[in-house]
Amino acid sequence: MYRPAYALLVGVAAVMGLLAVLASVTLDRPLVDPEGFLGPSWLRLPMLVLGAFLLDMLPRTLWQSRFNPRLMPDIAKDRVRSHWTRERMTLVVLGLVCFYITYVSYRNLKSFLPFVLGDGKYDRELHLIDRALFFGHEPANVLHAVFGTGWSAHVLSSIYLWFLPLVPLALAAWLVWSRNISFGYWFATSQCLAWALGTASYYALPTLGPGFAYSWLYNDLPDTGSGALMDSLFYARKGVLRDGVEGAVQSVAGFASLHVAITLLVALMVQYTLRNRVLHWVFWANFAITVVATLYFGWHYVADDIAGVAIALVAFWLGGLASGQKFDRGGLASHPTTTTSKVPVDAD
Repeated sequence: MYRPAYALLVGVAAVMGLLAVLASVTLDRPLVDPEGFLGPSWLRLPMLVLGAFLLDMLPRTLWQSRFNPRLMPDIAKDRVRSHWTRERMTLVVLGLVCFYITYVSYRNLKSFLPFVLGDGKYDRELHLIDRALFFGHEPANVLHAVFGTGWSAHVLSSIYLWFLPLVPLALAAWLVWSRNISFGYWFATSQCLAWALGTASYYALPTLGPGFAYSWLYNDLPDTGSGALMDSLFYARKGVLRDGVEGAVQSVAGFASLHVAITLLVALMVQYTLRNRVLHWVFWANFAITVVATLYFGWHYVADDIAGVAIALVAFWLGGLASGQKFDRGGLASHPTTTTSKVPVDAD
């Protein structure tokens, strides 16, 4: 007997979409496409699939043909025949569609948070825990003293903001180029699970984050992209909650840190599915620096980052099991039990 590797992937997207619709109807607030500047969703999804296809085909065809037009058709046909099989196309389309539904639902459910739970927040409690962990000192002051507030702030900001393109680029990479189809399902499923669990954590323990609740602690920082992003989120939240701005979302919620969760998830996928040690070091360093940046700029409390790590580990493990991965050496390594979307029910 076999089960499809995409069952959990589709299930998570369906549940997230249903919750977003129910919340929208109950609150009488419209669902908003947070990335609407890219065009309507009915156009964007086919364009994303086409973009992934062209990203794989064009550079390869041009390089292998040495820009000889007569060689290009045969090279392109061979790539389509060998790589863009029905299984690959199913993976790419399902992965992009399910991620899109999950992510848009996440953004809307996050935006609805103040309307569902009101003004109750747990910032004070998490801030006290941070001070206790730093032996009575403000984490912001300690990190600013250790790392400085000059060029290091700009470096940390750049790494933190790298998260924005990393999410779609990493997803596309595993969907299009994973050497094993099951690895693509593993990453897509884990991504959707992480965003879904992150949404649940926002409702379980609502917070604003230290940069919003204790903003004066970060006045010594220079102007950076991270600071500009925080300002834009502040005004977007104000526009939604106080000014009644239409077609906008409020995106302020601290617990848990999805930056930490997703960067850790990517590092784990690189570690377990790629063989390049340089990439291992690069993405583990990216994760570590992101953790520092979340505290340095006041995006999150320590508890937020710990919860983000927990979300990544759970999503990674469940996504692996659903896609037919067998974990070895106490979970420190793994091997696939399938090369397709068909996963043995009793996979060993």
